[in-house]
Amino acid sequence: MCGVNWVGGDSITAADLEPLRLANVTWLAQTPFGWQNGPNEPVVHMRTTAGKGRYRDWGESDAGLAYTARLARQQGIRTLLKPHIWVRGRGAWPGDINMQSTADWDAWFASYTTFILHYARLAEAQQMEALCLGTELQHATTAAHARQWRGLIRQVRRVYRGQLTYAANWSGEYQQVPFWRELDFVGIQAYFPLTSWPSPPLDTLLRAWQPHVRALAAWQRRVGKPIVFTEVGYKATPDAAARPWEWPERQAGPLPADEATQARCYEAFFRACWPQPWLKGVFIWKWYPGLQASGPARQHADFTPQHKPAERVMRHWYGQ
Repeated sequence: MCGVNWVGGDSITAADLEPLRLANVTWLAQTPFGWQNGPNEPVVHMRTTAGKGRYRDWGESDAGLAYTARLARQQGIRTLLKPHIWVRGRGAWPGDINMQSTADWDAWFASYTTFILHYARLAEAQQMEALCLGTELQHATTAAHARQWRGLIRQVRRVYRGQLTYAANWSGEYQQVPFWRELDFVGIQAYFPLTSWPSPPLDTLLRAWQPHVRALAAWQRRVGKPIVFTEVGYKATPDAAARPWEWPERQAGPLPADEATQARCYEAFFRACWPQPWLKGVFIWKWYPGLQASGPARQHADFTPQHKPAERVMRHWYGQ
């Protein structure tokens, strides 16, 4: 799986997908968002049609997801449908979702099942090749909730015939998930910290990967499923290797652009991980359709490799 995480926009044409083919991309992940009003709120909301304001993006609507998948298939690119939950609240993320009672957990799983089954049916109707059942829900994926997840997986299998995965956070969650054997491959959000050094050299980055690679190899032998990095990415900043999961705008202050460090981070990642027999694929975070080299500075500074040396690194390794 030579993949990218695709950003849903307000429109798409075949021309928007042509750069992916030229970059040797064979998969894209589409990420429609549901949302919760807070991390303890046991209701998952979803909008399946294009709306207005903040949630207007046609690309995350059912129609946009289906159209994008069809266009991608024409380019020989397969689709992983990867629904996410947006948690309202400053600095909140899916890993904060945590109910306060058994009753709330039951209500949350009932609501979440409705959410995922909707996308399972869409994925089946549109012949999308893989479906991700969740992303970084670390409080929901403990052994205490194994029964609910296995019930969800059984329901999804009844309506969807493609490959199933779950995208677990790198910092311990992937090791606790109790239902990997019911899925087709393991998904890991691979934002492993490497070094706090600014603008680190390549050999430092390669050494920093080794403990992670050894731990992943040993763990994968126990679980017996191939691993896909459902997200991996680096900002174009000097500290890209320190806290790879952190968005540039959430940092204490502005940092100078450092495309060379971003490219070295990608190079180190591919050298350390791409040859590993347990790695089934990678989805780079992230790719904006129609982004121009002179596009918005915010997009250019964040994780995308587009129009930067990192894109050449990705294209080279995906072409191997």
